[in-house]
Amino acid sequence: MTEIIPVNSTTIQLAPLPQSILPAISQFITALGIPREVLASEEEIECAWRDLPRELRSIPNINLKGELIIKMCIAVSGGLFDSAINYAWNAAILQLREKVKNFGLEIVSQILSKNFEEKHLLELQDSELLDICLKLNLATEDGYFFLDQCRSTRNNFSAAHPTIGQLDDREFIVFLKRCVKYALAESTSPRGIHIGTFISAVKTSRFTEGQCSLWLERIDATHDAQRDLLFSMIHGIYCDPTTLEPVRLNIIDLCLPYSEKFTSSIRSKLIIQHSEYRAKGDIQRSAISQQFFDKIGLFTLLDDCEKHTIISKVLNQLWNVHQAWNNFYNEPPFAERLAELSKKGLLPKNIQEEFVEKVVGCYIGNGHGVSEMAKPFYEEMIREFSPKEIQHMVEITRKNSSIVARRINSESSCRIKFIQALKLIDASSVPDTVRVSYENFIGIRRSY
Repeated sequence: MTEIIPVNSTTIQLAPLPQSILPAISQFITALGIPREVLASEEEIECAWRDLPRELRSIPNINLKGELIIKMCIAVSGGLFDSAINYAWNAAILQLREKVKNFGLEIVSQILSKNFEEKHLLELQDSELLDICLKLNLATEDGYFFLDQCRSTRNNFSAAHPTIGQLDDREFIVFLKRCVKYALAESTSPRGIHIGTFISAVKTSRFTEGQCSLWLERIDATHDAQRDLLFSMIHGIYCDPTTLEPVRLNIIDLCLPYSEKFTSSIRSKLIIQHSEYRAKGDIQRSAISQQFFDKIGLFTLLDDCEKHTIISKVLNQLWNVHQAWNNFYNEPPFAERLAELSKKGLLPKNIQEEFVEKVVGCYIGNGHGVSEMAKPFYEEMIREFSPKEIQHMVEITRKNSSIVARRINSESSCRIKFIQALKLIDASSVPDTVRVSYENFIGIRRSY
């Protein structure tokens, strides 16, 4: 049998299939009186074998190219694609489990608000594991979608269950490519922060320089959702009138070097929390919160914070409805409400980016269509975008972590609608900084 020869961690060479293997398979099947069609054809086997190295080279961690991947390759050499996808899927599932373990089972337990130990991880169905990976940002929205498709393919076409049909070489390679790209290709994974330990360290005593650096590294290594939670929590601790000054200094030490990297989500949460203090008439916490924003260099975020809270709430309601299965029917009233607010000049600068991204995201849809009744409101808002908002719109596709960017870059229907949205804008309002990108999108050719 042929073998996998590892040359280095990123290069794989597969020895050519000997002339004796494929004829031997045909002879064996004939001897048993079984139709040759029960296995992949020789052409399909050769094509799959030829394409295997390209996919295997995408796996950076040599440790992941182990027993299951070898068995997969051997199954391919014999035309057993139904067995091969089972081995590939099992390798992907084992890697996803490892990512969850690396993140921290205690931290997963905190996020899920229930007991979660290794036995629970092993007992998870594949669909449940994918759901947890999505919640922990261990899988992107795209990754979750394609891996879930692989799960369905594995359940219906692999040797693990009675099959409803056969896969050809192209379908197998696509299956393997998705398992590699969204599970096996990424050898690193974020590590979560144990919230109890983190809060205890912040409250216990004044940070040493090394201690502060360590926590900043851990904050940087975790995922966006937990990072949002941590900064929101320590802002609350800072604003507590009973909090001691050394604890407040620890919080500033964590926030100050990170404040420039605050995402729009973190900034939004901090502003909303600050607004809640004002709304409740909590003068002490409100004043301390103002001090917090001043010390970390974000005092300007407090301008129009009440307006920010109103717009943010409507945006979140609209986006949550847009993400739901029945969004086509439920989007219009939320889109209308947002259009009314944007007309009244209630849009503060620090929410413009979020506003543009969600309006454009709702307008282009999700690949399955758009809400036609809400479309006029989105078009109205897009036509009235300011030059700065137009810049945010043109630059959306550059954001690797953006759901909207991924839709535009991966879904042809979404990209077409994005170009249609750009054409709603008055070209004279497009800033020079993004004019070339804008013209490339809408197909304008310059004459020199």
